[in-house]
Amino acid sequence: MNAPADAAQPASVDAIVELLGAHDYLCDRRLATAILVAMRINKPLFLEGEAGVGKTEAARALAAGLGARLIRLQCYEGIDLAHAAYEWNYARQLLHIRLVGEREDRVRTEQDVFGPEFLLRRPLLDAIDNHDQVPPVLLIDEIDRSDEEFEAFLLEILADYAISIPELGTIRAEHPPLVILTGNRTREVHDALKRRCLYHWIDYPDLEREVAIVRVRAPEVSERLGRQVAEVTQRLRGLDLYKVPGVAETVDWARALAALGHTEATPAALRETMGAAIKHQEDLERAEEAIAEHARP
Repeated sequence: MNAPADAAQPASVDAIVELLGAHDYLCDRRLATAILVAMRINKPLFLEGEAGVGKTEAARALAAGLGARLIRLQCYEGIDLAHAAYEWNYARQLLHIRLVGEREDRVRTEQDVFGPEFLLRRPLLDAIDNHDQVPPVLLIDEIDRSDEEFEAFLLEILADYAISIPELGTIRAEHPPLVILTGNRTREVHDALKRRCLYHWIDYPDLEREVAIVRVRAPEVSERLGRQVAEVTQRLRGLDLYKVPGVAETVDWARALAALGHTEATPAALRETMGAAIKHQEDLERAEEAIAEHARP
C-alpha cells in the first residue's frame, strides 16, 4: 500500500488559512492553529459553537484542500454500532449458506460467512480501515445529538484509531484519518470524550468578517447589500430569540434579496425575505422590531 502523500500536509498556520480560503472558507488564525496542531500530533479536533457558524463547512473545506475523502457521520439520538461502524450482511450470509448446502463442512461455512466480504462498512470503519493515498477526513457531525452509550463506543476509536469486531478481531488504522467532531451544545459532551480531543470554540464572526464571508459564499451579492444584511443579522443576534440566525442564514438572506433583484436591504425587502433567516414564528415579531430599528437614521 502506498504511503500517504506528505505534500498534502500544510506547513504553517498561514498555509492552513490559504488552503481553506482557496475553498471559500475564511478561517481565522486561531482555528487554523487548532487544525494544524491536530494534524501534527494526530489528535481529533472538537469544534463547538452555535448552529450555522461554519463547523461542518470547515471540515468540508479542509478535506477539499487536502485532496482527501470526506467521510461524514451524522449523529442523531439512538445512533448505534450498526449505523456508525459496521454490520453483517445477513441476507448475503444466509444466501451463501444455502448455496453451499451439504457440499462442504457446515462449521467451515459458518466461519467463512464472517469474513470481510460479508461486512457492511459504515463511516467509522471506512475511515479507520482506509487505503487512501491521503488519509480521509472523518467528520463526526453533531456529536451532542447522540447518547452517552455511543460516546463510550467512540472512546476506543479516538484513543487508538481502532475498532474491535468480535468475529474478526481489532482493526487498527495504518494511516489514521483526521477526525473532526462538531457540536452545537444541545447537551454537554462527556469529559472522557473531550479529553481525547483538542478543543476549539467557533464564535460568530465580527461584522467585517461576516461581510467577507457573504461576498465569498455569494459573489452575486454586492458589498453594500451584503453589509446591510450582515448588520441586520448581527442586530438580531442581540435579541432573545428562540433560534438565533447563524452565518449560513446571513448568506441565504443576502442571496434571497439578490435573487429578487434587490440592491438595497430596505425594510420592505427584508420583511419579504425574512424566512431565509428567521425559522420560528415566535421570533418574527422581534425581528420586525430589529428591522425597523435598522431603518432609522
